[in-house]
Amino acid sequence: MQTTSTGNRPLEPKAEEADFSLKDLYLLDANEFQLAMEVLQEWRLDRYYMGKAKVFDAALQALVLVKSEN
Repeated sequence: MQTTSTGNRPLEPKAEEADFSLKDLYLLDANEFQLAMEVLQEWRLDRYYMGKAKVFDAALQALVLVKSEN
């Protein structure tokens, strides 16, 4: 498991959301900072697709309800 120099917190995906201080990013060396940026980009992409999946799921459920009423 990879850790950072900011409190030795592991850089691992978390199911729950937690606050993260942007000030902590400035404490990282260049390589750790780049890794943190990559992790944030992946996190944002994952959240985008999770949001889209929820919309599609709600639309599918609505479609099923409409079809079952007819």
